[in-house]
Amino acid sequence: MSAPGDKLTANVEQAVAAGQLLASAAKNIRALLAGAKSDLYAHAIDELITGKEWPELNDRFYKTLAFGTGGLRGRTIGKMVTKAERGDAAPDGRPKFPCVGTNAMNFYNINRATRGLVAYLREWWSREGDFTKPKMVIAHDTRFFSKEFAELTAKIAAENGCDAFLFPEPRSTPELSFAVRYLRASAGVVITASHNPPHDNGYKVYFDDGTQVIEPHASGIIEKVNAITSETFVPLPQNRQGTMTMLGKDVDEAYMRRLETLIVDPSVLRDRKTLSIVYTALHGTGGVIIKPMLGRLGFNFHVVAEQDRFDGGFPTVKSPNPENAEALQMGIELAKKQNADLLVATDPDCDRMGVAVSTAFGETQLLSGNQIGSLLAYYRTKKLFELGVLTKENAARGVIIKTFVTTDLQKAIAKHFGLRCVETLTGFKYIGAKLGKYERALPQDRQKNYVDLSEEETRRLRLEHSSFYVFGGEESFGYSGGDFVRDKDGNGAAIMFCEVAAYAKSRNQTLVELLDEIYSIFGYYLERNGSLTFEGAEGAAKIQLLLKSYVAAPPAKMLNAKVIAVKNFETETFRDIEGDEIPKEKMLIFELADRTRIAIRGSGTEPKIKYYLFAQQQPKKGKFATGQLALVKESVNAQLDLLWQWLQEDARHRLA
Repeated sequence: MSAPGDKLTANVEQAVAAGQLLASAAKNIRALLAGAKSDLYAHAIDELITGKEWPELNDRFYKTLAFGTGGLRGRTIGKMVTKAERGDAAPDGRPKFPCVGTNAMNFYNINRATRGLVAYLREWWSREGDFTKPKMVIAHDTRFFSKEFAELTAKIAAENGCDAFLFPEPRSTPELSFAVRYLRASAGVVITASHNPPHDNGYKVYFDDGTQVIEPHASGIIEKVNAITSETFVPLPQNRQGTMTMLGKDVDEAYMRRLETLIVDPSVLRDRKTLSIVYTALHGTGGVIIKPMLGRLGFNFHVVAEQDRFDGGFPTVKSPNPENAEALQMGIELAKKQNADLLVATDPDCDRMGVAVSTAFGETQLLSGNQIGSLLAYYRTKKLFELGVLTKENAARGVIIKTFVTTDLQKAIAKHFGLRCVETLTGFKYIGAKLGKYERALPQDRQKNYVDLSEEETRRLRLEHSSFYVFGGEESFGYSGGDFVRDKDGNGAAIMFCEVAAYAKSRNQTLVELLDEIYSIFGYYLERNGSLTFEGAEGAAKIQLLLKSYVAAPPAKMLNAKVIAVKNFETETFRDIEGDEIPKEKMLIFELADRTRIAIRGSGTEPKIKYYLFAQQQPKKGKFATGQLALVKESVNAQLDLLWQWLQEDARHRLA
């Protein structure tokens, strides 16, 4: 090692003694250096110590990345970039090397995660009596280092005895979920950090059912990963290694054929040419599938050209998050220019979709994730009944799935039509697990070739023997309308929502008017999401302090409403409507006397504590009149504004 090894170790110990470096950070620095393959790590650490950049060192090393919601996620570019990491790259470009640190997304953690995952797969399948080589599908988005991380994942998987199937070009997360099942793989990995800022990346793991890993697999994998403290390993003998296969367009085509089946009523698309759509991929993977699908279905659409190129720096937006108005600005401008009815935007790995719609007054309105999901749930359910797919006789087998922090309007829609509404924890892996449960309820002989059956045949089987999945979603702009993908699907969401827009257009309605029609039937529901961000080691401690304070000293009132119930999902046991136990999670739900409720949880993927506010108002008799609904909207919106201000002030007092 050309960097000063002994001197560096001594400097680390001195920093701990002086209280500048956390003991856990020092331990992780020593472990990283002990297994280093090159002197890059030592040079980067030495630079930070010499510059006395203790907060940066502590953030990078205070812990080792652990599996959160199905994998790893963290910074791949540090808050500070050392000269060693920058290499010969331009100052304003991507560094030559990813962030050095045990708490970062880099080659070290990709190495550990892949070896741990393969070890778990081999052990799990051998216990199941399958001694063949595991099979892993690997995809990546457009982020910095995503391609290199994916290639390293495939290489290490093969060297450790796993057949690796790699998408050589960027592909979406939902296509990875589809491909795992389509190729009958043992597992899947997609390199992505979804809609996070450009400095982040991640490693998302799927099991053989195409769903993000849940228990017992999640704990089993992390146990294997945590046992690995060095990058150094000896590859298996050549005859025991796995193969590496590059995937072609055939998987894309198979996926698109299934996406076509998401159209509920093809007759609605007869006048689709009169519907004008603008689409933006926000520099991500969405255009790979969405553009050809819109073309196949005959939609009239335009693309935001500046954002229709892969770029991990996401140069035209502050953050590539379709939830944010800023990210949609270029799309909105093009939509106005084209006099479009609808703007559709997807995030970098295309598992989330946001929209902006034209109003009757020619203005542009962003819809929330709850509003988008409610439009989809209502339209799809209503149409399935009109077409005779769902009837009064089989309605009990129909199911809408939503998370606890998604609008209760979808629960009201399900109840109105006689469907079940199943609520899960946040994370589409729990919705995916339900879809797996419904598949396992089919006759044994039909489960073996279920993946190969047509959508019409699987629908018939589910309505006869199991549960028919009508729609699923979460407020964070993730939606799904079929069980051939076991994750939220931005590709499918775009197609489904364009059908809803075509339906509204055929009735001479805007989407806002269709949404108001839903409110007039079911009551007005409004949600507000807020979050407080606390980064790094100090921030993580603040988040935990806040969460603990809500448990130890829950408020008796919030704003002017009495708290009548508190649900603690970490300490209490809850079951869903089907009798399945809800896994434990650090989440609290406060129910207020005025029918408002507030959910509070720490994010599994970002350094945030999240707040979800829900309010509703029902008409006293019948339906809201048009003028009455406008007044109700104004009143409920003002109520949630005040409640969010109160929650922020209360959080400041709790931290003080």
